Amino acid sequence: MIRNLCRKGLVWVLLCMGVSILWGTALAWRGSAWMDFRAVYAGTRCLIHYHNPYNQGDVEREYLSEDGQRPPSTAPHLQSLTLYVNMPSAFVVVAPFAALLWGPAHFLWMLVTGCAFTLAILLMWHAGASYNPRVATFLACVIAFNCESIFAGGNAAGIVVGFCGIAVWCFLRNRFEWIGVICLGMSLAVKPHDSGFVWLCFLLAGGVLRKRALQSLAITAVIGLVSILWVTHVAPHWMHDWHTNLTAISARGGINEPGPSAVKDGTVYSIVDLQGAISLFRDDPNFYNVASYLVCGTLLLVWSAWTLRARASVSRLWLALAAVVPLTLLINYHRLWDAKIVMLAIPACCLLWAEDRSAGKAAIWTTSLAALFTGEISLVIFAMLTDRLDFGSGGVLTQAISVVLKRPAPLALLAMGIFYLWAYLRWIPPKQAVPVRAELQAEPPQPLR
Repeated sequence: MIRNLCRKGLVWVLLCMGVSILWGTALAWRGSAWMDFRAVYAGTRCLIHYHNPYNQGDVEREYLSEDGQRPPSTAPHLQSLTLYVNMPSAFVVVAPFAALLWGPAHFLWMLVTGCAFTLAILLMWHAGASYNPRVATFLACVIAFNCESIFAGGNAAGIVVGFCGIAVWCFLRNRFEWIGVICLGMSLAVKPHDSGFVWLCFLLAGGVLRKRALQSLAITAVIGLVSILWVTHVAPHWMHDWHTNLTAISARGGINEPGPSAVKDGTVYSIVDLQGAISLFRDDPNFYNVASYLVCGTLLLVWSAWTLRARASVSRLWLALAAVVPLTLLINYHRLWDAKIVMLAIPACCLLWAEDRSAGKAAIWTTSLAALFTGEISLVIFAMLTDRLDFGSGGVLTQAISVVLKRPAPLALLAMGIFYLWAYLRWIPPKQAVPVRAELQAEPPQPLR
């Protein structure tokens, strides 16, 4: 029975993943044309050709020189392409792709993205299915069916989240640890704000997992050092230019501004951090930044203290990851493609369902809402249903309704984070549970068949 459920679940997850890949690729051919990858490709290729990747003019010339490209028709698209804001450590990771012409480069990038992301979601499904195959399949399908933007834009989050998920599975299943170390190290190098708190979870857990975290950090440090030496040799004043780009892209009217003016195309591609929701109450960076840091910082402080002092076990670590993932997305700038990291909560949700049905039901609701409101298709449907609703202006109640309609993702992620933090704090491991060191050193569980 369980084997049949797992076989069917595997087919459903792969089917949903295939739909997202094909749909996202079709959207790319029709218009977006892997815009996010074009940005990192042009920036890194600019560095390869001994130009400053943080200089807007140099990057724009590099972009226009590739295959006779024309400048984007809109200012936001031009800004996203020519204002390079990625960390220097990303250059070394992207360089093997940027060394190729655009055709093979973007094909190889999307191939790696598809393989890494698909493998990660299958591994999270696999880990969750060991507790409950039905719940694991449902959540994995919801996430897999709602990730078109990764394959339409080619954002590095697809690889970063994929590598992070692979590393988590390797560490907690005690298999292919060296692959997990490399994957987490590269994930941190490209987008540390996506996988940084996952790395912190392993560091605070102690024992063999702390060793894995430090090994990953060493890989990130080597990549970062090589990248900094490279970009400093080519452009000695790159740090000032980088800061200028970050300021411009996050300023009023910039494409990364979390305020209300950032909602230029509805809710579908809106920012998912908590600042975006709070800004609808008061559009003042000094207000919504401080409020977001206070809320998320308090929750993260409680989570960190508990992770450091609690007796670690694999089940507890699944809950710890489920609690910190939404807080990762809420505390600073993130978009929908980054939010696919909620896949790390699949095993924790299945675990709670298997151990405590009342808590399991709440876990399914909160995790499902977070996955749906950070998914492209479900957000399109939500926008179609609510687009014509008009509640007037003014009043706290009206503002609250506006937040629900325009920024549902931060609210869903906040509810998910609070719930899993509560579950993590109250979790009493089964009597047969052993410390994580002994669990990882024991014979690993047999794979599902």
